Parts: sequence; C-alpha cells; structure tokens
Amino acid sequence: MNALDKFSLAGKIALVTGGNQGLGRAMAEALGDAGAAVAVTSRTLESAQRTAAELEERGIRSYGLRLEVTDVDDVEHAVDEVSREFGDIDILLNNAGIGIGGAAFEAPDEDWHEVFATNVDGVWYCSRAVGRRMKERGGGTIVNVGSMSAEIVNRPRWQASYLASKAAVHQLTKALAAEWAPYGIRVNAMAPGYFLTEMAPVDQPEYQEWCVEPAAMKRYGMPAELGPAAIFLASDASSFMTGSIVTIDGGFTLF
Repeated sequence: MNALDKFSLAGKIALVTGGNQGLGRAMAEALGDAGAAVAVTSRTLESAQRTAAELEERGIRSYGLRLEVTDVDDVEHAVDEVSREFGDIDILLNNAGIGIGGAAFEAPDEDWHEVFATNVDGVWYCSRAVGRRMKERGGGTIVNVGSMSAEIVNRPRWQASYLASKAAVHQLTKALAAEWAPYGIRVNAMAPGYFLTEMAPVDQPEYQEWCVEPAAMKRYGMPAELGPAAIFLASDASSFMTGSIVTIDGGFTLF
C-alpha cells in the first residue's frame, strides 16, 4: 500500500452527526469523496433525508435519519437503525453542536444546560453507543469536533458555556482514546477556528477585527478546507494517532 492509499475510506461506513449543514455537511461530503458510505443526522428527518439525497447525487451512498443527540435513548435507537439498515459503523464523526452567547451574570441556567447537553452529553452518548459496537467488531475510528475555543476566550461575544463545553470535548477525547486503545478504537479531535458557515457569518465587516485580523493567515476558513482533515483522522493515514487534538485555525491561536 502506498501512502495515498492510506487515505482511502472505500468500503467504510461513516456516521456524521449534524451532517445536514455547515462544517458537518462539508465533512460528510469529504468522507464520501474518499469512498465511505455516509449516514447523516439532523434534528429533523426532512433535513437529514434531503442532505442524503444531495449526497447521492454526488455519487455517495448515503442515509439520512433524525437524531436528537441529547436523548440517550434516541441515540441508541439511531445507532441501531444505521447499523441495521445501512451497515456497521466504522467511523463516527461527532459534529453536532450549538453555541449560545451571553454574559455569565445574565445567561440563564437553561442555556448552560442546553449547550452542555448537546456539545458534551451528545458526544458522550454517541461515542459510547458506537464504541460498544466497535469494540465487538475489533475497532474503529471516532473523530470529535472540538474548537480552538477550548483554549482561548472568543471576542466580542461572551459564551462561557461554549468554551467550557469544547474544553470538555477535548478532554473526553483523550480519556476515551486512552481507555479504548486496547480495543482498536482510535479517538481524535479537530479544533477548528473561524470558518464561514450559516451559523458563523464571519465574512461580515463586524467580524473582521475579532475573527480575521488576529489570525496569522488574515482570513477565515471555508468548510471544504476542513474536509481533508476529517479524511486524515478517519483513515489509516492517521493509524498511529489517538488522543490528538488537531488545531485548524489559520494560525489564530499562535499569538
């Protein structure tokens, strides 16, 4: 096998949570382009199935299903459905996440709990459900979407819950990587910086000072630029990596 062959995902089944839009959609496309069949989830069945149909048009075998990652029973049922109807999961990409801004003194407790339920509990529930099946089959790969915000404080919007949740994702990645390595399960995370998505309109002038100028590369990222990193972490190209956090931020955190 030559070096480029190690990036192939041919014959693999990938599950991408929150794969219907933004970074999740871009990474689902990338995994499919590398040869994987891709199941994508959304909080609504219509959105998930629409994305799956669009991936099929791209030549990617796809499956769309509704999933609420904050509901442990829903997670177990969804993983069972994918395994039964689409195939045993080789790759889990935990992408589903939210951010709610608000100063710490004013932010309601409900916002804190909602962010942690999605960003941390969701990663935990999905990793555990898929990880059990990977253990039975002799291994697999899990890729978590953390954030450079696990290491910095974003400005100008205060969002303590988001920062803390992404730091938890990074540490959970390391904990599971250490515990599950004997079962052939690799667990890594990526820490994206500012990328242009529906949820992050960083191309607007008001973001220039805070999100673009501080980066060494003096620009924001495009979702398609994250896809190749997802392929790397999901494939045998990263076969000697586990517990790593890969920062992809245009040099924002260098300073």
